[in-house]
Amino acid sequence: MIRTVLEESGIDPDRFDIQWVSSAEAGRFAEVVTRFTEKIAELGPNTPAGVLAASDADIASARESRGSANPE
Repeated sequence: MIRTVLEESGIDPDRFDIQWVSSAEAGRFAEVVTRFTEKIAELGPNTPAGVLAASDADIASARESRGSANPE
C-alpha cells in the first residue's frame, strides 16, 4: 500500500525505508542511516513526473523576492 501511495505521488519507492532500531542499538542506527544515505546519494535527485527541478539560482531568487529576513 505504501508503495502505491508513493508511486502515485511521484516518489520513487526506493527512497522510503522503515527500520526499527532500539535506543540501545547506537551502532545499528549508524549503519541503517549510513546505508540509506548512500542509497539515496546513488539514486540522485527525485524529480516527480510533471515537476520541474529548481536550480540554486531559482531558489535564491525566490528567497530574495520574498524578502526573507530569516533564512530557513
